[in-house]
Amino acid sequence: MKLNLPCKITISRMILIPLVIFFYLANFIPNGIGKFIAAGIFMLAAYTDHLDGHLARKNNQVTNLGKFLDPIADKLLVYAALILMCVDATITHQFAFAQLVLIIMISRDFIVDVLRQVGASNNKIISADKCGKLKTVLQDIALSILIVYSALKSISMTGLFVDILKWAGHITIGLAALVAIISCVNYIVKNKEVFKG
Repeated sequence: MKLNLPCKITISRMILIPLVIFFYLANFIPNGIGKFIAAGIFMLAAYTDHLDGHLARKNNQVTNLGKFLDPIADKLLVYAALILMCVDATITHQFAFAQLVLIIMISRDFIVDVLRQVGASNNKIISADKCGKLKTVLQDIALSILIVYSALKSISMTGLFVDILKWAGHITIGLAALVAIISCVNYIVKNKEVFKG
């Protein structure tokens, strides 16, 4: 089977995920360089999420394989980054904030995926809404900031800039979680007819 360019980009995003994990955990690389590399790879991978969809629509290359692989790649990238930063306390554990954000993100995606499956069984296509797209943008920005913050923290860097990164990352990931809840409720309310019968 010949892959088109958008599918190749999606697969490249999946290949980048283990590299993000490896470099994030590569404490043997001095001066926090591993985490800075992880941040760069994550940002590149997050950008490909926009790029593959844009090219697929622009060049009329939307395929069933792309529809299958794209959300898997997106979720794996975000969940990997979230779990890494929950484990090493980059996202604060105070008030179980890190765990709560992770649970909200996973639960929202699970509910929406189930809703789409039920819709598909009733020949109804449930497409992404604006809240879902906003959630993706916010979480990608937040996780990029937080990985950079983690890199600076690993070399014991302190100061106003580091504090700004910390709070910018936490506020943005909190907003992403809030938008995720709103998006989930919106999906259910707008598509509640798929459960009838």
